[in-house]
Amino acid sequence: MPTTQRNRTSARRESLLGDQPGAFATARHTRITPMKARRVVDLVRGLPVEEARNVLAFAPQAAAETVLKVLESAIANAETTEGLDAGDLVVSKALVDEGPTMKRWRPRAQGRATRINKRTSHITLVVQPDETDGEGA
Repeated sequence: MPTTQRNRTSARRESLLGDQPGAFATARHTRITPMKARRVVDLVRGLPVEEARNVLAFAPQAAAETVLKVLESAIANAETTEGLDAGDLVVSKALVDEGPTMKRWRPRAQGRATRINKRTSHITLVVQPDETDGEGA
């Protein structure tokens, strides 16, 4: 390929960001149920990153610590790889997908057993520069 330069964007980046500036971070196989993680992720979707950090730092849910780590990673990715300023970033997308489920067995009465599902999550946060800086009141 000497005549054309190869485009080095991943398919995952294309699906999340397209050609817009921004960065994302993903935590895969996290041992928290997707339903519980979605409750926390819904708190920060659309917020500026400073406000999202504060919300996650004081949220009582156990998933808040993991989501905060993913947010910090997304902010660091935006600063280092994209050269964006952390002060004007906004959490534009926040996704929680279901990961693989570990199946365990628990003994019950009269020789029976019931299945215990230990669910996992894939948490993805996308941060982008705020487009509403120059508009509004």
